[in-house]
Amino acid sequence: MLLKGFVTIFADRKKVWDFLTDPNQIGPCFPGLESMETIEELKRYRGVVSIGLGSVKARFKGELEIVELDEPKHAKLKVHGTASGSAVDALSEMTLSENPDESTLVEWTANVNISGQLASLASRLMVPVSKKLADQFYNEVRKRIETEDIQTGQTD
Repeated sequence: MLLKGFVTIFADRKKVWDFLTDPNQIGPCFPGLESMETIEELKRYRGVVSIGLGSVKARFKGELEIVELDEPKHAKLKVHGTASGSAVDALSEMTLSENPDESTLVEWTANVNISGQLASLASRLMVPVSKKLADQFYNEVRKRIETEDIQTGQTD
């Protein structure tokens, strides 16, 4: 399934980039993230995520690899995870661009493939739930960056 969206964050592009490439900052933004560890800084990470698709719950263990980084404009990520009888593979990209009002537009895509028991049990819920989780993630990122600017008195 191909998911895509965008979010406008009222902060400069460098600040948004720094936040999005810092695992300590973005980790708490992932819905269902239980743990995350760095394998290789700015390259590979390992984590555990719990996801619910209706009454079907899954706990995925997996790795995220950063395939491309073009600071502060573009990143491409690859994810592979497994849960009991299921697997997920995803390729995701995000592009950051500056708006005339000094905000940052983050456009993202995610090509996600879920296979196994989870795919057969909850197939009709996958697109809406996946889109909802992605929106929750980017909205949390936006909120944390913008709140940080308010708390520190910055007016990027």
